[in-house]
Amino acid sequence: MTAANDFLLGEHPRSLDDRFRLSLPTELAEPLLATGADLILAKERTGCLSLWPAAAWQAKLDTGVELIKARIAAGRLEGRLGEVQLLGRLLSSRHKTVQIAGRSRLLIPEGFREFLQVEAGGDVVVVGAAVCVEIWQPAAWLQYLARRMPKFRRLFGKLAN
Repeated sequence: MTAANDFLLGEHPRSLDDRFRLSLPTELAEPLLATGADLILAKERTGCLSLWPAAAWQAKLDTGVELIKARIAAGRLEGRLGEVQLLGRLLSSRHKTVQIAGRSRLLIPEGFREFLQVEAGGDVVVVGAAVCVEIWQPAAWLQYLARRMPKFRRLFGKLAN
């Protein structure tokens, strides 16, 4: 991705076209593509998708999966088969490899459209989330901000110190 000290930042209102394509802002698309054409689109929370460079996403995923496999091998997840199955189901449907086409356009795939809760031609908010780009359904974004913004100063101080 970008250098460790480069954050993806910004809030950009956009609209999907009639084929569920989204034009990403150049200042967010270019850093995402710095390490390759493949990106990972992930379901984060209802009304929000995130877009990651494939290598960064895979490294994060591999680390977590290997830890879980080690816990299973060590018998530390005995009796928790249902939770392991749930994790497998969510991993199977949570992310998809995508690419950005000309003019920085991203096609939102089926299954992700419903999760985003935006119709063709509908509005979204594209947000730089420091290490990835998020695509929000506008009402979900406003609700998220209303919950989180009062905690901004404390979070900033905690991370900066």
